[in-house]
Amino acid sequence: SSEDKITVHFINRDGDKLTAEGKVGDSLLDVVVDKNLDIDGFGACEGTLACSTCHLIFEDHIFEKLDAITDEEMDMLDLAYGLTETSRLGCQICLKKCMNNMTVRVPEAVADARQSIDMSKNS
Repeated sequence: SSEDKITVHFINRDGDKLTAEGKVGDSLLDVVVDKNLDIDGFGACEGTLACSTCHLIFEDHIFEKLDAITDEEMDMLDLAYGLTETSRLGCQICLKKCMNNMTVRVPEAVADARQSIDMSKNS
């Protein structure tokens, strides 16, 4: 039913706005993958908490409602590029009704420990 659908707006690295819907309980990584959103390198480890490529920056009023962060997520976030006070990993954040129409920002570059090249420079 439509009441279980949550609309999420992603502001991509280039400033483009990508809008997708997920179901309550889906992770933000699920939404990006299931909707085939064009976010370079996003979710490289497929949600196994082995990278920080699904790093997202949340609005304050949404960030305050997120579940507590785990030590494992904290360790991976420490490796993320462009960390902010409201940064979390998209694979760890599951959609709730209060998140409908939220906007999350994709940081300008990714730090993926498995690659020595910088994914933000595709030239």
